[in-house]
Amino acid sequence: MNLSLLHKNAFVGGSSAGIGRAIALELAALGANVTLVARTESTLQEVWQQLDTSQGQQHQYLVADFADSQTLLAQVSALLSRQTVHILVNNTGGPPGGPIASARPEEFLKAYHNHLICNHLLAQAMLPGMKEAGYGRIINIISTSVKEPIENLGVSNTTRWAVAAWAKTLAGEVGAHGITVNNVLPGFTRTARLYDLIEKRAAVAGMPVGEMEAQFRNQVPVGRFAEPEEVAAAVAFLASPAAAYINGINLPVDGGRTKSL
Repeated sequence: MNLSLLHKNAFVGGSSAGIGRAIALELAALGANVTLVARTESTLQEVWQQLDTSQGQQHQYLVADFADSQTLLAQVSALLSRQTVHILVNNTGGPPGGPIASARPEEFLKAYHNHLICNHLLAQAMLPGMKEAGYGRIINIISTSVKEPIENLGVSNTTRWAVAAWAKTLAGEVGAHGITVNNVLPGFTRTARLYDLIEKRAAVAGMPVGEMEAQFRNQVPVGRFAEPEEVAAAVAFLASPAAAYINGINLPVDGGRTKSL
């Protein structure tokens, strides 16, 4: 099985922590040259120093805020003038929680911009190089909510479905060029976002955080939360030559928690 990403260039959003950080480390371990992207330079530098260089990889980072898409695009254009990006991992922090009935219109607009619109702009910028190279992987980190909406995440549920539909449509348009577009759907993963959600749910329910955490864990057939590295392994496989015939899918990495097919 060919999992080597040697001589491939990867662009990983939200790569200063959590799932994004784990993805960057895994892609580098398989030989990719990785461009880290996040808002905080100090944490980007920490991750950059941890990336594997044993196969001669050259890594870099961009300090960027997806809320400012024009500046982001300018930075990406400068990057693309120097190299082709073969692997685009669209990953950014999810919208705040809350019931959909009380969500304000501007919450939807912000979420759509930071997820759907930025994903689209990045893909548009990178697709010409992928087509010329005959190799492209666009992998979107979204949520199991595209299969089953998650309670109290109204804006996120709505936005994730939009991204999934965008990705499925794009997959049908670019597959003939050696480019695949897939979505990875993390379940309960041991990240700061998960524990923030648990703490908020516990506060609303008036119960200890540990008890709420146990309720979350008990929903997972394998009996535990995922480690970020386990999500990263799925992303790395989809990014590899071995996954060339996998296109337009939603891949849950959730320990079996999602009950739908």
